[in-house]
Amino acid sequence: MKTSERLYNCIKEIWDSYNSHPFVKGISDGTLPIESFRFYMIQDHLYLMQYAKVFALGVIKAREEKYMRAFAKMIDEILNTENAVHQNYLRKLGISADDIKNAKMSLANESYTNYMISVGLKEGLAEIAVAVLACSWSYKLIGDFMKTIPGCENHEFYGYWIKSYSSAEYAESNDIIIDMVDSLTENYSEEELLNLEKIITVCSKYEYMFWDMSYKMEM
Repeated sequence: MKTSERLYNCIKEIWDSYNSHPFVKGISDGTLPIESFRFYMIQDHLYLMQYAKVFALGVIKAREEKYMRAFAKMIDEILNTENAVHQNYLRKLGISADDIKNAKMSLANESYTNYMISVGLKEGLAEIAVAVLACSWSYKLIGDFMKTIPGCENHEFYGYWIKSYSSAEYAESNDIIIDMVDSLTENYSEEELLNLEKIITVCSKYEYMFWDMSYKMEM
C-alpha cells in the first residue's frame, strides 16, 4: 500500500465530515450567508500567505532539484493561481488591500498555520508534504463532491469557487504533492509512518476547525 493510500484511509472519516458541515454544505447549495463567506475569504487569504511559507521550508530543506522545483511550483500556484480565486472574490465582496493588511488571524487560523510551520521547521520533506496535503487534498475532494450535485457549479456566486477546486488543474497540482509523499516515504519505518498519520490527522482536525470558525465568524 502506498503511503498516500494509508494516510487517506486514516483520515477519510474526518474529510467526509466536511461535506456535511454547514459552511461547506452552504456553498454547495448556495445558502451560505455572504457574511460568513466574507469572513472566510479574509481568513483564508491570511492562511495562504502562511501556507506558502511551509512550502518554502520544503525548498530550503530539499536536497534534490526535483523536490526543490516541486515545492517552488506549489508556492507559485498558491501565490498566483489559487490567489486569483481569492482576488476575484475579494473584489466582489468589496474587501480592499487595507482590509487584508489590517485583518487579524483568528485563533484557529493562527494555531493551524503555526502547527504546519512548526512541522516544517522541525521535520523533513515528507512531513512537510503531509502537513500541506490535508488542505490540498481535502479541498480537491470537496470540489469533486460538489461537482456531482446538479447545478452546483452554475451558482451565480459560489460557482466560481466550486469550479476552481474541482478543476483538472487543481487536481494535477494536488497529485504532485501526493506523488512527493509516496516517493519520499518509500523506505519509511512503521514509526515514521505513524508520525505522518499523526501530522495529517492534526491538520485535518484543524481544517474542520477552520470551516467551523468561518461559519461562526469566530476570532
